[in-house]
Amino acid sequence: MTALAAGTQAPDFNLTSIDGKSFSLREALAQGPVVAAFFKVSCPVCQYAFPFLDRICKNYGGQKVTFVGISQNDKKDTANFMKQFGVSFPVLLDNTKTFPVSNAYGLTNVPTIFWIAPDGEIQVSSVGWSRQDIEEIARKAAETNTANVMPLFRSEEQIAEFRPG
Repeated sequence: MTALAAGTQAPDFNLTSIDGKSFSLREALAQGPVVAAFFKVSCPVCQYAFPFLDRICKNYGGQKVTFVGISQNDKKDTANFMKQFGVSFPVLLDNTKTFPVSNAYGLTNVPTIFWIAPDGEIQVSSVGWSRQDIEEIARKAAETNTANVMPLFRSEEQIAEFRPG
């Protein structure tokens, strides 16, 4: 099984955030699109990707676009990851024994990032690290907020592609 593809309906889910708040995908989609980013704290590509996702969230997140991380680790390790890599958007905790949400989305690798439209359709399905996919998510977030697209990458940053092989 591979990650759900663009054009697929996103499975609904309810998870608890690291700070104990309940999150419902259905409720979040009623406010606008959702960026759902699955990760493991030990994943070096996740460690690389999440500061860029946080940058997009700070530029365009908020009332019209919801960003959530979905951790495949326990609360303590997830909190340390958030602090170490500067993740400021909400992070949800998948069950670390059965991974029901990760499995529902067909995850085989992390990071896996989805742009889910308000109607529940997955419009971007990104496995690994793809500059093109991250830029598309930034563009969609800017458009949703009727904002100009700001450069995501700084000239001094070395940007590589990391795709599962």
